[in-house]
Amino acid sequence: MKTVSLDDARADLPNLVARAARGEPFLITEAGQPLVKVEAADRSPPARRRLGSLAGQFSVPDDFDRMGEDEIIRLFEGT
Repeated sequence: MKTVSLDDARADLPNLVARAARGEPFLITEAGQPLVKVEAADRSPPARRRLGSLAGQFSVPDDFDRMGEDEIIRLFEGT
């Protein structure tokens, strides 16, 4: 893997980034110590979500919209 000093990376960053994007990763160093590794990002499209992929795996009770109704009324009425 290519190693580039921080000063050289500052001077030639556009070229270095273009090479990394083509699959040539490199290390940026300072005083001989590695700082960062630059490599191409994963450019694959994000996974698409499928509608209905959980169909049949759970059910919603018929009284879902009234669940806890008595407690909610009690909290609002303060009784």
